[in-house]
Amino acid sequence: MIVGVLGLPYPDEGLAALRMWGQTGERPTVWIAAADPVYLEPRLDHLCLHASPSIQMPPSDFGALIQHLQETLGDEQRFGFIRLGNSGYLRAENPLSTARVPPYLVDQKVPSDYLPEGEDAATYRNLLSEIEMSLHDHEVNQRRIAAGQQPVNSLWLWGGGLAPPRQTRPQPRLFANDPLLLGYWDSANAVAKLWPGSIAECIDAGQRTDFVAVAPDQADDTVFLEDCLRQLRAALREKRLNQLTLLFRDGLRADVTRSHRLRFWRRDANLLD
Repeated sequence: MIVGVLGLPYPDEGLAALRMWGQTGERPTVWIAAADPVYLEPRLDHLCLHASPSIQMPPSDFGALIQHLQETLGDEQRFGFIRLGNSGYLRAENPLSTARVPPYLVDQKVPSDYLPEGEDAATYRNLLSEIEMSLHDHEVNQRRIAAGQQPVNSLWLWGGGLAPPRQTRPQPRLFANDPLLLGYWDSANAVAKLWPGSIAECIDAGQRTDFVAVAPDQADDTVFLEDCLRQLRAALREKRLNQLTLLFRDGLRADVTRSHRLRFWRRDANLLD
């Protein structure tokens, strides 16, 4: 959504490589796909995918799963598995079709609707079967089940491809912790900073120029969201901002100008509800 609003080019491939770029600060030089932990829940006639944040696990446990996959499935000729924090990655000598969207967009949905199709998808499905068999009885999952937690019985492979070449492109200053966005900005030699702690600090650091601020994902914290909106309202009133485009993770978009300030925040508005 952000690149569309800004009129920036959407990558044809390599979203996972961009995310790794954002995490490491270095451009990956090999084919990379994201390999994120998910739980596939069997239901009466279909599978239901559960993704973060419903799956919570310490990096050490996810690291043990990735290490196990590397030991059982990884080799120099086919695939390699690595972990960076709570993000997993698949390196492949030969590119394969992968899902195009991250797992949070498939959360609570039927995963088959988002999997690649056609002849190129056979390698993907075969690899996925091997991963699921390898994870099935792992000690980490057995411990999670015993504790009443969802096991990580599969990985969501998505965004496969090569990282784009670095090229200079004008983009607004970015404030975000999202490694995919950080990698995208770095690939354009554009200025990107970590989330400074508040919208007000983004406005102060933006130096009265266009900027993009991506608040941390605190979906259940309505106080945090309300505080962000109030700070934006104050900036409009004080003429530190002329206009805003607000993008929410559920797809809602709001375009606000200073002339809207009288109706930007109504006492009885049910927008947050």
